[in-house]
Amino acid sequence: MAAELKVELLWWEGCPSWERALARLREAMSELGLDPAAVEVREVDTDQAAAREEFVGSPTIRVNGEDVQPPGPDQAAGLTCRIYRGRDGSISPLPDPDDLRDALAAARV
Repeated sequence: MAAELKVELLWWEGCPSWERALARLREAMSELGLDPAAVEVREVDTDQAAAREEFVGSPTIRVNGEDVQPPGPDQAAGLTCRIYRGRDGSISPLPDPDDLRDALAAARV
């Protein structure tokens, strides 16, 4: 039996892409037979909270505490919009759907 998954989406109000990221995450969960309503959605609204959460920008998605696209060493915690790199090298405010599916599938094994 697979361990219970903890799926989190952390967001900041100054970044408009978090709702699209949530929709993409829930879609990936549905595709894998996971409950899309189980996502824990939390707003990060202070610099102190960003530091405590190691929040490197909105949206940040974690599966069992692991970032779906781990930030580089030059990405500091703070209230900012996040930039993701797609598998094709493109830059996006949203994580690559394949990264989401892979993180979810790997964690539920």
